[in-house]
Amino acid sequence: MFDQPTYDDQIFDKLTLTNEVIRQKEFQSCTFKNCNFTETNFNRTKFLDCIFEECNLSMAMFDGTTLNDALFKGCKLLAVNFSKCDDFLFGVGFDNCILDYASFAGKKMVKTKFKHSSLKETSFTQTNLSASVFDGCNLENAIFNRTDLTSVNFSTSYNIILDPELNILKKAIFATAGLEGLLTKYGIKVV
Repeated sequence: MFDQPTYDDQIFDKLTLTNEVIRQKEFQSCTFKNCNFTETNFNRTKFLDCIFEECNLSMAMFDGTTLNDALFKGCKLLAVNFSKCDDFLFGVGFDNCILDYASFAGKKMVKTKFKHSSLKETSFTQTNLSASVFDGCNLENAIFNRTDLTSVNFSTSYNIILDPELNILKKAIFATAGLEGLLTKYGIKVV
C-alpha cells in the first residue's frame, strides 16, 4: 500500500491494513480516518503532526516509531505498547479513545491531554506525566508506580487508585470523590 518513503498532507480514508508491516515510512501532517490497523507493525515509522480519527489500532506495534504531535480522536488502541516508541519528541493526545491495557511505561509525557477516554489497566509505570490532564477519563485499575504526577489534573476523572507513597503528587488536582482512591491502601473509607 505505502510504496513511497514519505507522505505529506494526505488523507487516508477507510484503509484496512491488519497484520501488516509498515517499515521506515514518514507521514507529515497526514490524517487517517476510519482506518483499521489492527496488529499492524509500524516499524521505525514517523508520524509527525498526524491525526487519527475513528481508527482501530488495537495491538498495533510501534517499535522505534516516532509519534510527534500525534492526535488520536475516537480511536480504539487496545493493548498498544507506546513505551516502545522513540523517546525523541514523543508527543501524543487522546480524545474519546479506548486505551485499555496500553502501556506508557517510562515515557516522558509532560502536558499530555487525555479527554473522555478509557484507560482501564493502562500502565504509567515510571512515566513523567507532569502538568498532564485527565479530563473525564476512566482510570479503573490503571497502574501508577514511580510516576511523576506533579500538577496533573484528575479532577473530572474517576476510578483512580494510586499509592501516594510510590508516586510524586505535588500540586496534583483531585475531586473530593477521587480522594478515596488515594487512601485505598490504608483501608480508609471516605463518605
